[in-house]
Amino acid sequence: MSKGPISTFLQTNFKHFNAAALIEAAQAYEQKLSEGNKMLVSLAGAMSTAELGISLAEMIRADKIHAVSCTGANLEEDVFNLVAHNHYKRIPKYRDLNPEGEQELLENQYNRVTDTCIPEMEAMRVIKEHLVQRWVNAASNGTRKFPHEYFYDLLLSGDILSSYQINPEHSWLLAAAEKNLSIVVPGWEDSTCGNFFASHCIEGRTNPQVVKSGIEYMIELAAWYQKESVKGIGFFQIGGGIAGDFPICVVPMIEQDLGISVPLWSYFCQISDSTTSYGSYSGAIPNEKITWGKLGVDTPKFVIESDATIVAPLIFAYLLDK
Repeated sequence: MSKGPISTFLQTNFKHFNAAALIEAAQAYEQKLSEGNKMLVSLAGAMSTAELGISLAEMIRADKIHAVSCTGANLEEDVFNLVAHNHYKRIPKYRDLNPEGEQELLENQYNRVTDTCIPEMEAMRVIKEHLVQRWVNAASNGTRKFPHEYFYDLLLSGDILSSYQINPEHSWLLAAAEKNLSIVVPGWEDSTCGNFFASHCIEGRTNPQVVKSGIEYMIELAAWYQKESVKGIGFFQIGGGIAGDFPICVVPMIEQDLGISVPLWSYFCQISDSTTSYGSYSGAIPNEKITWGKLGVDTPKFVIESDATIVAPLIFAYLLDK
């Protein structure tokens, strides 16, 4: 398929520095897909609240993403945006807020993420009881699911369909649910819904066993990697932190701890504005990952030091021939 105007603009103008890294990473991603490679995308930061779902959902539906690793916040915040978008409050001059201004937002039940405030009552509380009921039922009948599977069930059930406030095609988690995409959510406990879950376990309404653990996510990921890596799997990392650190370790775990030979990650790209510094894992250059048995000497490697809310949609547009 011929490239559209956005892709043509990128090819024509993005020649140097981070711009060149962007177009080269996009072209290498496209090349890997043409060779039959799969691609895992990791989501850190606040990408769902930044509405990355507009382009990410299209990438999932176009089979250009085959697995996702995300924080618990990105998992839930896509659904928050789906059901409460009209109630979100934008603060263009958020840098000017003083402590009293932040306190006022809290008192009005707005939780701020940079320039965007998530409305607690309309977003978090709308889906809370739907999830709680699923956890309570699971405790009653002895079933266990991963965190994302409870969200998949919620979205596919239609229980919150009447609450949608955006075009559902812009929900990346709904797109993933429809495809039953492989997802890992390491450290899910560090999220609003994880806090909901812990509180209800403390109250005795459900119990911790109904939600599968991070170790079980690693076991699931290892099985997926061994099955899908015949032609190679690439790693496209947005931000740093556990969303990226957790899944990339599956390769050395399989190789070194299980003694099973698997291909290294076949491609690596990280979008991050984290400065490379002593002890800064998120800012570490990709070559460091060679020493850990994650990437190879010849693995295509890219670092784009910029804002992911700008870079990721442009790369996705290129891959979608826009």
